[in-house]
Amino acid sequence: MRYGLFIIFWLFSSLAQAVEFDEHTRYITLGPLMQVFEDVRGDATIEEVSSPALDASFRQNGKPVLNAGYSRSVFWLRLDLLFRPTQPGKPKTWLLELAYPPLDHLDLYLPDGNGGYRLAERTGDALPFSSRQIQQSNYLFDLDLQPDQTQRIYLRVQSQGSMQMPLGLWSGRAFIEEQPLRIYVLGIIYGILLVMLVYNLFIFLSVRDTSYLYYIFYIASFGLYQISVNGAGVQYFWPDNPWWANVSTPLLIGSAALFGCQFARSFLHTAEHSLWVDRALRLLMAVGALVVVLALTVSYAVSLRVATYLALLFTVVIFTAGVLALLRGMRVARYFIIAWSAFLIGGVINTLMVLGYLPYTFLTMYASQFGSALEVGLLSLALADRINAMKEERARILQQAGAELEVLNRELADSNRLKDEFLATVTHELRTPMNGVIGSLELMQTVRMDVELEQYQKTAASSARDMMRMVNDILALTELQAGKLYPRRQPFSLRGLFDGLRAQYCQKATDKGLTFDLELDASLPDTLEGDAGKLAQSLGYLLDNAIKFTHQGGVAVRVSSPSAQTGNVPLRIEVRDTGIGFTAPADGSLYQHFKQLDGSMTRQYGGLGIGLAICRQLVELLDGTLQHQSLPGQGSVFVVSLLLSLPAQPREVALVARRPTGSPRRHPEQCTVLVVEDNAINQLVTRGMLLKLGYRVRTADNGAEALERLRTEPMDVVLLDCQMPVMDGFATCRALRQLPGCADLPVLAITAHSHSGDRERCLAAGMSDYMAKPVKYLELQTLLHDWVLSQPARTE
Repeated sequence: MRYGLFIIFWLFSSLAQAVEFDEHTRYITLGPLMQVFEDVRGDATIEEVSSPALDASFRQNGKPVLNAGYSRSVFWLRLDLLFRPTQPGKPKTWLLELAYPPLDHLDLYLPDGNGGYRLAERTGDALPFSSRQIQQSNYLFDLDLQPDQTQRIYLRVQSQGSMQMPLGLWSGRAFIEEQPLRIYVLGIIYGILLVMLVYNLFIFLSVRDTSYLYYIFYIASFGLYQISVNGAGVQYFWPDNPWWANVSTPLLIGSAALFGCQFARSFLHTAEHSLWVDRALRLLMAVGALVVVLALTVSYAVSLRVATYLALLFTVVIFTAGVLALLRGMRVARYFIIAWSAFLIGGVINTLMVLGYLPYTFLTMYASQFGSALEVGLLSLALADRINAMKEERARILQQAGAELEVLNRELADSNRLKDEFLATVTHELRTPMNGVIGSLELMQTVRMDVELEQYQKTAASSARDMMRMVNDILALTELQAGKLYPRRQPFSLRGLFDGLRAQYCQKATDKGLTFDLELDASLPDTLEGDAGKLAQSLGYLLDNAIKFTHQGGVAVRVSSPSAQTGNVPLRIEVRDTGIGFTAPADGSLYQHFKQLDGSMTRQYGGLGIGLAICRQLVELLDGTLQHQSLPGQGSVFVVSLLLSLPAQPREVALVARRPTGSPRRHPEQCTVLVVEDNAINQLVTRGMLLKLGYRVRTADNGAEALERLRTEPMDVVLLDCQMPVMDGFATCRALRQLPGCADLPVLAITAHSHSGDRERCLAAGMSDYMAKPVKYLELQTLLHDWVLSQPARTE
């Protein structure tokens, strides 16, 4: 029976797959691939471990790093390596690395050629540094791997400290290429520690503040501890002293805790503000001194365990002391807390890794060193802040001398702010009556008028629209000055954008007898990412000016891409006209607010003089540039250059409302429309249009009232204003969709700006369709025809 089990175990072990690689392999993490045998008693020999009897005792590690924490066992690592070169005949150097310097004993066993294994190398920090085959802080073993031959190796690991075994296989070239990163990181950390030590030493010699002295000893202790842990101490400072290599780690932890606690007591004045914290720090100082003594007198395993728990308590108590000092109003405690937060996070991560609760990685291994480097720099700032506090008294005198000037500057800034706020308020308030005027003029179109009255109506409507455009321009200017406009990044159709501009401005050009040409490079992609609304708005100002200042000839828009870039599309947009041209002032006032080249009262061309200013600010907001070329009598060319992105993955350019169509199935008098609008004038105008169309109308002043109406009375459609206080249209739509029978109720949004992104938000919020303010009679009639009249009556 026993021999049968041996045969079964041998068969299972033979099924273990070897680690295969070729000459192109740079590095392999061997942790998940190696097999581990834990020798609890620690007396197993290589003959016993490699015998079939112990084959079944090996288990697959399955993790990137074998982390056994503080264990007294001996661990045997077994690996089967198979080098399969794709081009035979080329020699290759392979290095086996165990990247955890604080290990006491490592024995490498390789096949002896006679079916057994021989001790190839014995090293560890319990032996002199010269015992290492390759002189590096991490343990490196040179392997001679024969092509197409599986080679089994054994590694015996024993240590009194934490058992971390990050095992990997390097090609020789890759190892050399990767070393600079580690060297640079450690160099930066040690450089910061050394610079801060020297810096604080000079300050101590200057100001004689004992806090600096304690801090210097703390930096020195912690810096030497880091050197000890990462193997630099064994490599450069004490290569032939294995006893000190082990003793130095717990001793330096105790020394750092001792001086760190004393520094905290002196810096935060805990004896004056927090007696129990001061007692806790004194206790930790005593434990730190005890650890220093233990490191010199008892075993390395005992002293290191005590030092590890001391480090954890030290960081927590120090951080608590800083928080309490801040709560008591100590100014310097701010820097102290930030500094120790960095150290606390790094120290806890590293301690938990050493205790075996976190995996071994580059970050967890060097977490305390990263944190300590940052902590040292920040604490130096905290100490320097004390000196700054002494200078503040003198600074107050200068502040008082300049108080009057500061008051005047503040009053001037307040005056400018109030001016901008007033301008923004006025433009917002003007929009309400202008919407009422435009809506009323729209309603007049439904009344029979004679020719003269109809002409007056058209003139008034045109003037109202011009007034609304000026109001919108001033509003855009105030939002830009207040920094309330931000570029949006969303997919849009390039050709759709310019088709919209052509539809909007071509008729204006035709009415003046001008041509309007649009030339769009066919090689440009149609779908791009960026802020289409602000781009269209800025180009609109250029087209408005081009048509205004051109009397014969035409206006042309040319869109091209100067060069191709990966993932980006640079656009060059030219707006040309054959107008009057101009000579640009040398002081750059062409783009100033409310600045016109002809500012006299008898000027031929009107306008506020803010179009180019807004255009340039919008283009700069999109990280673009605006340039111009012009000569009097020879027309002008304005060039917008900006960089747009290609969409990350194909998707629809924008949400598109799927409007139903068909012949009318109902009459308006059979349908009830709920108008949700907080503005009384806009509500009155919209209600008047609906009554003219023959619909039954219900109104609500806000979203909550609308929801209550829908609960008590069936509606055929909801006209929902998007901009309302307390509960806006988007929230109202999402809420009404949850009401019984309202899941498919047509909800038509009324947005304030067609270019502001409200349309996409409307559809995303569950609205059926949208229309822009001011509400137009014919557009409203068409929208209700498609969504209400052409649909069957809703059943409750």
